[in-house]
Amino acid sequence: MKVAPIWKAIAARGSLEQRLVHTGQHYDARMSDVFFGDLGMPAPDVHLGVGSGSHAEQTAKVMLALEPVFRSLEPDLVSVVGDVNSTLAASLVASKMEIPISHVEAGLRSFDRAMPEEINRLITDRLADLLLTPSPDAVENLVREGVDRSRVFFVGNVMIDSLFQSLDRAMSLGTLEAMGLRPREYAVCTLHRPSNVDDPRTLSRLLASLVELGRRLPVVFPVHPRTRKALEQSGLWAVAEVEKGLRLTEPMGYLELLALTSRARLVLTDSGGLQEETTALGVPCLTLRETTERPITVTCGTNALVGTDPRRISAEVERVLEATPRPPRIPDRWDGKTGERIAALYEGWLSRPEHQRKAPPGEAEVAGRPVN
Repeated sequence: MKVAPIWKAIAARGSLEQRLVHTGQHYDARMSDVFFGDLGMPAPDVHLGVGSGSHAEQTAKVMLALEPVFRSLEPDLVSVVGDVNSTLAASLVASKMEIPISHVEAGLRSFDRAMPEEINRLITDRLADLLLTPSPDAVENLVREGVDRSRVFFVGNVMIDSLFQSLDRAMSLGTLEAMGLRPREYAVCTLHRPSNVDDPRTLSRLLASLVELGRRLPVVFPVHPRTRKALEQSGLWAVAEVEKGLRLTEPMGYLELLALTSRARLVLTDSGGLQEETTALGVPCLTLRETTERPITVTCGTNALVGTDPRRISAEVERVLEATPRPPRIPDRWDGKTGERIAALYEGWLSRPEHQRKAPPGEAEVAGRPVN
């Protein structure tokens, strides 16, 4: 969702050559391949297929697989997005090979180092040459950490580009009708973070909250592979299956999930992206975490941090259901044009003589080959 608008904007400008590398960190076809079709993305030029593993294993696999790719492509710029293990791995390899790095979604901080993503964010931002932020608070975080302001660019939120570009297509799918749902009369839940699903006690508390909510209105629960495994191993899957108010489904593609979240009464999630999307859509969101790296969704948007305590979740659910829905307050530069700003930035940056790769004798100079 973060790469697609950048890819399209670079392709539309036509001045840069780009290569798409898919690490395979997200390897389930329902969590990966379907997104390429939903977002109108081409097949990756390179698919590393690293699959699952511990954080260290996954990061190491991506690093080992990427090094020969970068050696072959000789990119002038490596563009990484977000905060996953692949983001960190690509940044480490590029840095050691002295290839410039651009980090899209730089500067976000939860200030919770127990989150693996926070470590990925901190290190990637230390290595990046260009830091592209989605919100003013991210700029402030980087400046506070001593980052040279000349390397920081407030471009906006590229996730919102994908949302605006896809909303009409999502609405036309007939997803609600197929599931027998009516707009604003159901909830959506997604869970995938290890801190929520790997501990049976925490998972049981969250499930109890969903069961309680499901007795008031339907709760559509697309179950992430990691979450399903945890539910089955803890014996909670059998509990969830018999609850009529819970609609357990397979993982959904981007458009199908957007069709649901855009017309939900509320969304419960531990996803960072959904905090942003619900803010842009004006849909109430309860984030099942104690911290967020996207505080603008709380201060400006429709998001509330509720943790995993069932009593706290129940109180916030009651507040949302009793409140009158309000129109969204969309943050600055969440306007659907972030991809265009990034493409223009890359084009200008790579056109400078000091940023162009020096070609060996006999090879033509190339203005830029960003790897998204």
